[in-house]
Amino acid sequence: MFTLVRRFIKTGILFLLLGLALGATLLVRRELLGVWPHQHLVAAHTHALFVGFVMFLICGVALWLFPRAPRDDTRYRPQRIALAYWILTVATATRFVTEAGRAFSAHDALRYAVVAGGLGQVIGLALYFHTMWPRIRPVGSHLREAQGERF
Repeated sequence: MFTLVRRFIKTGILFLLLGLALGATLLVRRELLGVWPHQHLVAAHTHALFVGFVMFLICGVALWLFPRAPRDDTRYRPQRIALAYWILTVATATRFVTEAGRAFSAHDALRYAVVAGGLGQVIGLALYFHTMWPRIRPVGSHLREAQGERF
């Protein structure tokens, strides 16, 4: 497992821990203190788990398992995957922090930061999958399928 794969997976685990910590806090406050969670805290919790954990794990495992890009491919570049990682990491962290901040402040800067974080997530994932597209291909299975093998 190479460095960028480990980085995606370990970052995903960190976002999982953030999401679980916030989720546990929201659960205790709701069930024991009668304080219903603010919608922005729920959004922060959701983004930490679904984008921060699930998508980072998907990206890391796909990067690890998918066949290498063909040698003549011009689209796949590890530097682009690294750039997608950093865009997605900064955007998801921004989204988590600013969504949580919106529960306590209606300041306009937070609203714009939430939007910037969300758009950054879209851009990071789009760059990742655009770059990975050539690696989503058959490697031997298409020959077995042509011979009638079913999977």
